[in-house]
Amino acid sequence: MSEKIKWGILSTGHISGRFVEALKLISEAEITAVASRDEVTAKNFAEKHGIPKAHGSYEALAEDPDVDVVYIGTPHTFHLENSVLCMRAGKSVLCEKALTINAREAEEMIAVAKEENVFLMEAMITRHVPLMKKVQNWVKSGRIGEVRMLQASRCARREFEPSARHLNPELGGGSLLDVGVYVISFASMIFGKAPESVFGFGHIGDYGSDEQGVALLKYDKGEIANLSFALRTNGVNEAYIYGTEGHIKIHEIFAVPTKATLVIGKKEIEVIEEPIFVGGLVNEAEEVMRCMKAGLKESPFMPLEESLQIMRIMDEIRAPWGLKYSNDRST
Repeated sequence: MSEKIKWGILSTGHISGRFVEALKLISEAEITAVASRDEVTAKNFAEKHGIPKAHGSYEALAEDPDVDVVYIGTPHTFHLENSVLCMRAGKSVLCEKALTINAREAEEMIAVAKEENVFLMEAMITRHVPLMKKVQNWVKSGRIGEVRMLQASRCARREFEPSARHLNPELGGGSLLDVGVYVISFASMIFGKAPESVFGFGHIGDYGSDEQGVALLKYDKGEIANLSFALRTNGVNEAYIYGTEGHIKIHEIFAVPTKATLVIGKKEIEVIEEPIFVGGLVNEAEEVMRCMKAGLKESPFMPLEESLQIMRIMDEIRAPWGLKYSNDRST
């Protein structure tokens, strides 16, 4: 592999533009190509962001010899198809969260990555920002004693056009896959194991997708995660980790955190603040490149088996709601 890692961008949406901004801050990253299903759209995006090549098809990007790794920022229902296309062409892949639409698709995507012996990672920003790693050190070193409970909320309030992906069930829209994945992944990261039981409520709105939901996860030693997520509710975006000796507060927005407070008993012991750049996307991209340079096929901070486990939890949460996506065949 050359000194610089060459990136291809698959899709031209808002998040792809943000990711390009992040890559430009990394000296070892080189953005060589972008692809859209429409050549004009690809050319406009390339011109706006100073990208040398614009492809009018995803297939052309996958076959581009000047691309080492592809960032996939398409809607959820296309993650499997787009990722497999690139991995079959020998490309490493960073795929936006949630990794897929359901666990069956996640299993297939991971199997292809292993078969082709290429790097694959779910783009979960929270795992890679410096402050969250310091929080994990607090937990692992026993600063708050034994962790017993966790509370996390990721809520947003916006009005969406019916054609937008956010609440469009045909594109995997809804609060669970879009923002619920943050709180579920957070619980998985802190407890480090799968729950033994899962329960949740969700509200299906006028668009046919879930607008808000709550989930309770119970673990083998009685630990509990209390999680909430929404796309049309003006809620808080904080997280709390409760232990036998104290607790940790991760301030808003916890999913891309810049501030955390350690409390022992009732006394505030320590506050840490850590800036992030381009919403933490820089840290995420740096982790991909670190792994690729080290010859790793997955990140130890976002392992593939854990991404699969998270998809299984989300399948279980939504099953009682009767919520199905267009890609939900037999699971």
